[in-house]
Amino acid sequence: MSGMLARYERLVAAGELRADPDQRRAAERLDRLQKDLQAEAPGGLISQLFRARKTRPQGVYMWGGVGRGKSMLMDLFIDSLAIEQKRRVHFHEFMLEVDQLIRHERAKEAGDPIRPVAATLAEGIRCLAFDEMVVTNTADAAIMSRLFTALICDEGVTVVTTSNRPPKDLYKDGLNRSLFLPFIDLIQAELDVMPLDGPVDYRLDRLGDIASWHAPMGDAATAQVREAFFRLTDFDPEDAANVPSGELDLGGGRTLHVPKSLKGVGVFSFKRLCGENRGAADYLAIARAYHTVIVVGIPRMSPDNRNEAIRFTKLIDALYENSVKLFATAAAEPEDLYTSGDGAFEFERTVSRLKEMQSADYMARGHGLA
Repeated sequence: MSGMLARYERLVAAGELRADPDQRRAAERLDRLQKDLQAEAPGGLISQLFRARKTRPQGVYMWGGVGRGKSMLMDLFIDSLAIEQKRRVHFHEFMLEVDQLIRHERAKEAGDPIRPVAATLAEGIRCLAFDEMVVTNTADAAIMSRLFTALICDEGVTVVTTSNRPPKDLYKDGLNRSLFLPFIDLIQAELDVMPLDGPVDYRLDRLGDIASWHAPMGDAATAQVREAFFRLTDFDPEDAANVPSGELDLGGGRTLHVPKSLKGVGVFSFKRLCGENRGAADYLAIARAYHTVIVVGIPRMSPDNRNEAIRFTKLIDALYENSVKLFATAAAEPEDLYTSGDGAFEFERTVSRLKEMQSADYMARGHGLA
């Protein structure tokens, strides 16, 4: 198996990747980390000399806008990392697992659950790799410093993660953010921060000529947003039946089922998002968790659908203000969705935003950047 950097260089030489200085620097750093982890694996040269010493190479935090190559580099790193004690997981799924383990430990009434939870998570793992580190939940934010201090400093786990935000912007404007700040300090101290924020959004390049708004609804519209999903996530269309779902924490013990959820892309039905009683906080949670949202089945709305129209407006406000990319199948163009009824005049602002969200300038924005 060839190493990370050799694989990256072959892809560039073959024209499958463009030469990108930020990507190259990250590939070089991940290649060094691979060598460190492999040298210290059981039977490696260093482990033979220092069997009693638990070593931990410095981890890596890669951040940048959507489509800058973070997931591609993570794929290369994990696929070519020649150790068995590795795990890759989406960050949101990992924190749900943490929550379950904490509840299990608390049921034992045996004191602070964080250390035993970290020990459980670290069992048999030397490298823990996360896709899309994003923090939106107050409960998660409150425990992350202690949890990751235990994982990294006590258990000796090397962490590699991607994120759309620099460390200083994680959980930005979140409730009780002061409790989260030690985690940012931990990242700065224990992980090498690598920006991948160049001007080219390679994922958008992959979309080609696929538009973001598709009307009227039908097989052709569905095929287009389906294709967009597979291009944005690099998921094999032949394996479409196995696209993972997700559970989004909305706070207050509530969750929202996400039928298709992968690499920061979430797929929802209009009926689930706007046909049920939801508030602005729910839509903000979606906007913070996903850089791209696909909404299917947006209908024409009449005075009888006043509540749905109001919720749709709140949804679009949250997506727009967090620079979330929107792909949709709809019964009509935005200006024809809701033309009469309470709030129809105010809906014109939503129409304007929907139009702007189809523009190249909007599509090029980084997630969370207004």
